[in-house]
Formats: sequence, structure tokens, C-alpha cells
Amino acid sequence: MICAAIIAAVLIADQWLKIWIKTHFAIGDGIHLIGDWCQLFFIENEGMAFGFSFGGDFGKLMLTLIRIVASAFIVYFIVRQLKKDARYMVLISLSLILVGAVGNIVDSCFYGLIFSESTHTEVATLFPDGGGYGRFLYGRVVDMFYFPIAEWVWPGWLPVLGGRHAEFFGAIFNLADASICVGVALLLIDQLLLHKESSQEEAEETENNDPNLAENATDNASDQIGQS
Repeated sequence: MICAAIIAAVLIADQWLKIWIKTHFAIGDGIHLIGDWCQLFFIENEGMAFGFSFGGDFGKLMLTLIRIVASAFIVYFIVRQLKKDARYMVLISLSLILVGAVGNIVDSCFYGLIFSESTHTEVATLFPDGGGYGRFLYGRVVDMFYFPIAEWVWPGWLPVLGGRHAEFFGAIFNLADASICVGVALLLIDQLLLHKESSQEEAEETENNDPNLAENATDNASDQIGQS
């Protein structure tokens, strides 16, 4: 099944990369893959996408629980779409969104239990003797993709932004975040473009095949001839 294949492939790749980064990099370590604009740069956050934190321990717990509930809903929705023989684009989109959410849920639920603390000077150990750095549901999400394509300083005459340093693209994210973004983009494309075209084709086919429409057209033509 295409959904299961996508979910398994992305989840394995996401977790393999996170574990490799966590066990080989200290916080703030990085390597340049292509010039200065394509890097692996290790940071951790409390659970939000693209390196952002969220409201301390309580906020992190709520975010994790919301993700779990949302993932369960997406699973239910995928099952419904499979029963309806939904388009492949819809199934692929939902699978990417689901696996992205699950990938970060794994970090939040289990990384605090199975890893030692990552610091700016020490690399974490998987399954340390003294136990992990945190509790169940309180693990930190591993991010590593960094694309600082351009940076500049806003002109001083601009209100609010004047004199501030800016960067595109400054957010640091992981494969799970990317999976969610790609899934949402594909779903929007499907709904805005492909679904519209499909609806138009169905309407045209119905109009061409509906005998009542053809009969009405014949009657109208006959009336016009009679009036002439």
C-alpha cells in the first residue's frame, strides 16, 4: 500500500538522521554540504517546527498531546479516504503530513528517555547507563537542516525593522517538518487545481450523458421551430 510505504520510508529516514546527528554532533555543531547556504546544523527545541520553542514544560506537554490527537484523526481520515478510493495525491499528502507529525512525536515522547543530555561541548549517548535526560513526553525535537541562502541588514530609515539583521532562510528544521510542509502543499495543489478540473470534467460528462438534458434540448428546439 502506498500510504504504508511512504510512512515507513520517511519515518525510518527521519529517525535515522536524528539519531546520527544526536550521537555525532554537540549542540551548535554543523557541517557545510554545499557552500555556506546548505548546512547540517544541530539544535534542539521543545517541539514546534523549524526550531521554535513553545511555552515551557506545560506548553510542550500540550503540544505533544495535540500532535498525538491530530495524528489519530489523520489516521482515521486516511482510512476513510481509502474506503472511498480517493485520489493518490490526497493519500500521498495525508501520509506525508501524518509521518511528519509522528516523527516529531517520537522525539518528544522517547528521546528524553533514551539519550543523555546534548550540550555545546558534549555529544549525547544512546541508551546511557544513568538513564536519559528527561521524562516521557518531555523529550526535545532534533533539528538539523539549515539553508541561510541570503542575509542583509534592513536600512536604518525603515520603521521597526531599521538596522536589524535579517536572514533567508534562517529557520532550522528536520525531515519530519519538511514532510508536513510538502504534504500540505500537495494537498492544496490537489484541492485548488486537480479537484477543480475533476469536478468540471464530471459536470461535462454528466451533461453529455444525461438523457433528460438531451430531451429538453430537443423540446426547446421543437418549440422554437413551431414559433417560427
